[in-house]
Amino acid sequence: MTSPSPDPATPLGRLGQVAGSVAQVVAPLSVLTALLFYFGYASSRARYLYFGVDVDTIGLSTQDYVMRSPEPLLTPLLVLALLAVVVAVVHERVRHRVQAALADAEDADPQVAASGRHRVERGSRQARAVVVTGDALLLVGVLLLVGFPSWGGWAYYPLVTPLLMAAGTGLALYGRRIARSLRPGQPPSGVVTVVLSVLLVISVFWATATFAEWSGRGAAREAARHLDRLPAVILDTTERLHLTSRGVRETALEPSEGQTFRYRYRDLRLLVQGEDRVFLVPERWDASNSTLVVPMDDSVRLQFRFLNDPP
Repeated sequence: MTSPSPDPATPLGRLGQVAGSVAQVVAPLSVLTALLFYFGYASSRARYLYFGVDVDTIGLSTQDYVMRSPEPLLTPLLVLALLAVVVAVVHERVRHRVQAALADAEDADPQVAASGRHRVERGSRQARAVVVTGDALLLVGVLLLVGFPSWGGWAYYPLVTPLLMAAGTGLALYGRRIARSLRPGQPPSGVVTVVLSVLLVISVFWATATFAEWSGRGAAREAARHLDRLPAVILDTTERLHLTSRGVRETALEPSEGQTFRYRYRDLRLLVQGEDRVFLVPERWDASNSTLVVPMDDSVRLQFRFLNDPP
């Protein structure tokens, strides 16, 4: 025996409605936050790895990664939006043609009905061709996936493989949908549709993650070409650092009463600031350079220089 549902007019019923509405909003927001976090993490990891820093040692928060996600996601989102517009326009035209062909096939005029049936058959052949093309692209993507030991070293492998799989599954799904619309009595293949849909989502996710990593590495290369655009830092320390990076100037500070800092380092730039440390790089890129990790405690003193651009 099932228990009766709460009356919406009662406080318990209103509370249930509010809880259901909150759940419908919170769940998508949680998924969206997780996706933004992952893509921000993938981009940041590739970016700081270029400078020899493991992003997990920086101590960035979830909000930091989420705030860093729009840059790598901008291009994929624009591409997906344009692709959605193209697909919507094409689908609208195809739908009108399918409806017109099916209506003519049921017309009382034998000539009109014959023309309609001919168009339905031609549309079915075209839909099967789309399905075969999609299956072929998907097969190539799967072969690349299976052949990872041989092809994994190809620079474009992590992008070409998911794009082939995404294009293949998308065409296969759409071709099957058009074929079913041309045969109204044909039962839908639910298992195949679910499997292809899951493959499509995974492939798009993989391609977006790859682009996020490439975007992070590209941003790192751009920053390395223009390190002088990063915030300029003057570092004072209590002990000599014995830096090996070229271009960093070291000077000894004159001893004085109460002065604990003995060395000053110039021509450093702030790469990123973590929770309890900062990461500094030389002002000019060189193959022998390294990233300096400085703890935020009493053993160091940081000064940030003004830009050389008078107001």
